[in-house]
Amino acid sequence: MLTDIINHIQKYVKLDDRGIEAMYEYVKPLSLKRGEYLVKEGSVCKAYYFVNKGCLRMFYNNDKGLEQIVQFAIEDWWLTDYFSISTQKASEYNIQAVENSEVISIDYASLIELTNEVPLLERYFRMMAERGYAASQFRLKLIFNLSKEDMYLHFNSLFPTFMQRIPLYMIASYLGITPEYLSEIRRKNAKL
Repeated sequence: MLTDIINHIQKYVKLDDRGIEAMYEYVKPLSLKRGEYLVKEGSVCKAYYFVNKGCLRMFYNNDKGLEQIVQFAIEDWWLTDYFSISTQKASEYNIQAVENSEVISIDYASLIELTNEVPLLERYFRMMAERGYAASQFRLKLIFNLSKEDMYLHFNSLFPTFMQRIPLYMIASYLGITPEYLSEIRRKNAKL
């Protein structure tokens, strides 16, 4: 399972044999069943998670008791609660497997040790954090500038495989609309 993450890292930085060996020492493979949690709201997020296979979601329960999905992670994506892991305070989010998933986990202390031992990995993790932050900024721009229908169309054009993999109610939650409205948008656009 670690071959996938090594291959992913090698796209950004070239690890030598010692860097690859260090990865094997510090990361931990996990197999998750659909619905299994990595982080529950109120607990401290302990690790960064890389998706080898499957899909994760990060969500919270809003003041109406409804789930609000803030992020998905599929193959070759990282997911964590950055605030909780960096401050070691309780998370306001849940991280859960949407489908059976194979995940690589690296806890906070191990990441620090790993990047001290293999400084090139500091660059890799910085690049991944920058990409994640840029994606969040872009999503905020879309939220402020697009209608809900246009948000759906944009999401569908960027990530068409999500529509087959992820239940529609989760896509609706991510887009901030009701499942009924999502069905209406889909029906309307299927006619075009």
